[in-house]
Amino acid sequence: MERTGNSSPTARVGSVLAGNRVTTFELFFDLVYVFVLTKVTSAMAHEHDAVSVLRGLLLLALVWFSWSAYAWLGNQARADPGVVRAGMSLAMAGMFVVALAVPEAWHDAPDGLSGPVVLAAAYLSVRCVHLVLYSVLARGDQDLLRQVAISWGPVLAGAGLLVTGALIGGEVQTVFVAVAILVDWGGVYVTSRRGNWRIHDAGWFAERHELFMIIAIGESLLAMGAGAAEQSVTGPLLVAAVLGVAVALGLWWLYFDVAALHGEHRLRGAEDSERLGLAIRAYGYAHFPIVAGVVLTALGVEGVVAHAADGEALGGFYAAALCGGPALYLTGLVLFGRILHRSWSPVRLGALVPLLGWAPAAAALPPVAGLAGVAFLLAAVASAETRHYAELRRNLRPI
Repeated sequence: MERTGNSSPTARVGSVLAGNRVTTFELFFDLVYVFVLTKVTSAMAHEHDAVSVLRGLLLLALVWFSWSAYAWLGNQARADPGVVRAGMSLAMAGMFVVALAVPEAWHDAPDGLSGPVVLAAAYLSVRCVHLVLYSVLARGDQDLLRQVAISWGPVLAGAGLLVTGALIGGEVQTVFVAVAILVDWGGVYVTSRRGNWRIHDAGWFAERHELFMIIAIGESLLAMGAGAAEQSVTGPLLVAAVLGVAVALGLWWLYFDVAALHGEHRLRGAEDSERLGLAIRAYGYAHFPIVAGVVLTALGVEGVVAHAADGEALGGFYAAALCGGPALYLTGLVLFGRILHRSWSPVRLGALVPLLGWAPAAAALPPVAGLAGVAFLLAAVASAETRHYAELRRNLRPI
């Protein structure tokens, strides 16, 4: 149970961090993760099959959980000074190595080091630096130190499975990575939901996730640019570009117009013990399908832009990503709202059927037509939410 006396380490840290803002160094830190997202998207597009998408989502789960861990660390101490900046700089280097190893995460190239082993080792270094930093910052807070010590178990167990899978390779590696994620995520959840982690500033914590969502959605625009890199400027390409921006705006609107504001308001108003559980489930776990949905949408839009002028059908692979990505994104938002407010969003739930139902048509239609359908559906959902939550928006964002 969190101590609240003015002389406690928790109270001292909380008083220092109260009203703190996300720093430029933390945004700089996030840019490395943007690079990883682009590499994962490119790897899925290159392999171009369902197995590559599954493996991409597994890599994305590793990336997301490591970023989430550092978001919690930033709520314990400012990221700019001293040991925190040094440790996060090491983590940035480790995550950059992870990004470089993504193309060889499952198929090692004949020359050089083993890509799967390099990726696993670099990821382990990122997670270990996080726990070491947390131990340093938790000095004097015995409850928090105990919580950090407990967390070493699932982290090291999951990392051991990653390394083992990397050494074995092949399809077995995919199984080992999936089990490693279950062990890591499940172990951390079981030991944390009634644990002693701290949320010193709910506003900062929510803002940290909001800013990551901005750069994740921005990554979809980078993917669109990558798809257009080898294309001549044509009418279909320009239409696809405009529609791609519309899709990105739709994703932004559905998260930031009401959901982000409502989430921060709920987190601020919760008591300490309840706030911890909400932060773990809503921001740690429910945000993963939201981020994964952005990445899959980026994959689909990249495919549309790359083949906008072909005049041929989009095909099942890109259509599934183009429609499944926004559907997964909305599913994450539904879970986010359910955890925070104990209610289901009828608008978002209702949008899942037409989005998934559009996939067969999008696969058979020219790429631009498939993208236009998704842009229209997202615009319709955003418009419906604007009307449905008009009063709530006015209360959360008073003029």
